[in-house]
Amino acid sequence: MPSPVSALIILDGLSDSIAAGAPSPTPLEAAHTPNLDRLAGIGQLGHVVVVGPGIAPESDAGVLALLGYDPIRDSPGRGVLEAMGSGVDLAPGDVALRLNFATIDGEGTIVDSRVGRNLSTREASELARTLTSADLLAADGIRAEVRSTVGHRGILWLHPASGGPLSPEISNSDPFYDRVGGLGSARANATPRVREAEPLAAAPAARRTAEAVNRFLAAAGGVLAGHPVNARRALAGQPIANALLVRNAGALPTHPPQPFAERYGRRGAALTEMPVERGIARLLGLRDEHVGPMGRDREAALRERAQIARRLLAEEPFVYVHLKGPDEPGHDGDAAGKQAIIEAIDRAFFGPFLDGLDLSLVRLAVTADHATPAAKKGHSDDPVPLLLVRARLAPASPGASRFDERRAAEGSLGARRGGDVLPLLFGGTPPA
Repeated sequence: MPSPVSALIILDGLSDSIAAGAPSPTPLEAAHTPNLDRLAGIGQLGHVVVVGPGIAPESDAGVLALLGYDPIRDSPGRGVLEAMGSGVDLAPGDVALRLNFATIDGEGTIVDSRVGRNLSTREASELARTLTSADLLAADGIRAEVRSTVGHRGILWLHPASGGPLSPEISNSDPFYDRVGGLGSARANATPRVREAEPLAAAPAARRTAEAVNRFLAAAGGVLAGHPVNARRALAGQPIANALLVRNAGALPTHPPQPFAERYGRRGAALTEMPVERGIARLLGLRDEHVGPMGRDREAALRERAQIARRLLAEEPFVYVHLKGPDEPGHDGDAAGKQAIIEAIDRAFFGPFLDGLDLSLVRLAVTADHATPAAKKGHSDDPVPLLLVRARLAPASPGASRFDERRAAEGSLGARRGGDVLPLLFGGTPPA
């Protein structure tokens, strides 16, 4: 009989909080998910603290943890991962930071850290080209480039030309995220004002880099304020992109993490939507099957992803699938919208993905990279549900009727850490 293949399906920001006082039911509990519920009936449930207690991880940290890596030690930083996933050819000595175009008011308060979530990639590209052409750090001996990626997202790429080296050891200007090593963690009760980047090491390079970033951000505001893109948006009654938020600086790693194939003794593929996920695939040596953002026809995009995932399972022993959908309405505080997207994923992805799939030959894990409670409008440190279907093995406690946060918290797999998921999936029995 052929050896089973394995799939890890990560639903970005899937879960909400079930702590005392949290809204009930959660969007996942309220959603109609017959396909996921069918898997719950033949599998096992548990819940996962993805990175660690008190840490509300960003997606990159959550994904690395679920793939069995330590995001504090093994991640080169969100900026580098985004750059790797966007085709930016970083050189030794360069520093890259994740960037958001944002909207601030006349008092400097951040009104929207994502420009209403309707800044188009084309608009962002225009803004990025102008900022790069302005060469705002030329007097500092640094070439500063802005690369737009998807929508309001981008990369600030710093090249030292003269005046000494740069260092990624600086804090975030984005007030909504803290940095711990290579890990980004959402901040609770953040003051919505751009923070000054500060050196996190005593080395002169760290101070030089922090000061350069602060000068760049201050100068960029003036460039953005008078840009034709913003003039058009203001005339249309849309929020303007008049500020930049940067976070999670990084540089090319001196000692890259162990490749996935070496760590687990098997090849793998990653079906990815966003640059950071592509960057993780490339960092770990996973085959990169990039499909890009879903676009307006979500149902068609989900069906396409199901088809590609099935093809990859026929070609590789391990497949990691990342679906972005639930995270955005969570950030927007839209519980009903989040429920609708979860239902669409169940219907248009899991329906075709499971159609005709021989579950005696496939091991499946379904989980989330972090919780994004709609009531919080941001990431949290709440545990996320884990659903495990292991080929040829009977469930330890059959008969579960639902895949949701509450059932997962009561499941037979118990409480787990992110690093437990792949050993559970590959090994067939939970690790001690």
